[in-house]
Amino acid sequence: MNFDEIAGFDYIVIGDPVEHSVSPPMQNPAFEQLGMGSPYGRLRVSPQDMEEFTRYARKNLKGFNITVPDKPAVIPFLDEISPEAKAANSVNTVTVKDGRLIGTSTDGYGLETALNEAFDFSVKQGKICFIGCGGAVQAVAFHFAAAGVSELMFINRTVSKAQELCDRVTAAYGTQCRCCGLNDTSVIKDFIAVSGVIIQGTSVGLKPEAPCPIPEELLSGDICCYDTIYKNTAFLQAATQNGLRIADGRTMLLHQGAKSFEIWTGQKPDIDAMRQGLYQALNSK
Repeated sequence: MNFDEIAGFDYIVIGDPVEHSVSPPMQNPAFEQLGMGSPYGRLRVSPQDMEEFTRYARKNLKGFNITVPDKPAVIPFLDEISPEAKAANSVNTVTVKDGRLIGTSTDGYGLETALNEAFDFSVKQGKICFIGCGGAVQAVAFHFAAAGVSELMFINRTVSKAQELCDRVTAAYGTQCRCCGLNDTSVIKDFIAVSGVIIQGTSVGLKPEAPCPIPEELLSGDICCYDTIYKNTAFLQAATQNGLRIADGRTMLLHQGAKSFEIWTGQKPDIDAMRQGLYQALNSK
């Protein structure tokens, strides 16, 4: 690997691809507010490159964030991992301390804070429905379970995968979990009727022509709708047309990034500065 492009950076985000990441323009304003310059960059790292990268990180970095597909791939190379991240098999934040790599996940904190900000929704004792159960949803589900959520529901194309996640979460935290397929409209209707929030956590919606992952008419009642994608997806458009409150994934990214910053520096970042940098970066795309 060529590490010349990150020479001088103390913190970076890695992934494959990573060129699209808006973490540097979001994180650097917070560092600048503390008089630390702009020490945050990005580097493309594939899972196959992880061993070489982590050797470099031990000697040259103070911390790094991880995005897809590297969140599980980094785990074998860590010296320490938080129980929640280990259970979810997903790490998005690593701190380098005395040459040791310490991993955790701030994805769940980011979404929990985003839901509270957007909808005044409290995860504790809440009932939450997810569409999809990929890596990000898994990390969030374990965080929500640890935070005392009342019930988690998963709508997924492959029901066996959703059931496996239900079993893991229940085994770890005793949380009540249910799941169904994308075509089980009667069950989906029941999930939406009892949930406070439905979270769209699949990659559906990244393409402009992508449809809403569930029948649009099912989005009804008082449920709030959150999409982990940073766009006005078909899911959010349908929710808006049905009179529901919505929010997109930029606030999850903001708050998970702020938590990473706090873990690395021991100081709370300037959220407003981070938000401004993030929104400017997204608006320029």
